[in-house]
Amino acid sequence: MTANTDLAAQTPTSPAPEPAYDRGRLLAWMAEHEIAQTTHDHPAVFRVEEGLELKAALPGVHTKNLFLKDKKGRLWLISAAQDTVIDLKRAHRAMGSDRLSFGNETLLWETLCVRPGSVTALGLINDTDRRVTFVLDQRLWEADIVNFHPLTNTATTALSQNDFRKVLALLERQPIVVDFDALD
Repeated sequence: MTANTDLAAQTPTSPAPEPAYDRGRLLAWMAEHEIAQTTHDHPAVFRVEEGLELKAALPGVHTKNLFLKDKKGRLWLISAAQDTVIDLKRAHRAMGSDRLSFGNETLLWETLCVRPGSVTALGLINDTDRRVTFVLDQRLWEADIVNFHPLTNTATTALSQNDFRKVLALLERQPIVVDFDALD
């Protein structure tokens, strides 16, 4: 064993910091701010295609959420209707960003305090440094009810449009609204 390897073996790894908000604290925050929501528990869902049957029974528009990084290092969160096609080669122009690629798990945890598969607009509650720019699909901006994971992929939280906008206002977040269906 070399000195470097020996030192690495003795250095404890620090655990990931506790997020300011997890599912329970998020839902309590919503209750405290009189944000009406309905949360449905379900088996873990990691991709849109996996949850189609369970989502069919839940009203509203269901989402897919992409955590991205652009060429200049800016972080982006796109929330879109689950069936919206997002062409990253064209979307960056409409968003005002440079070329986009997926952000890594470390950045995702540092900013939104969620793991892959649990990416959600509600994670913006943990982005107190405002490192992530929020982009919202026009279809979600116009939907009566929107559904997001409550910081975990084992549940879905439904919000009316008014309550979703109240969440954004309380978080002082103004999304960039993009009509992904109209991109050329």
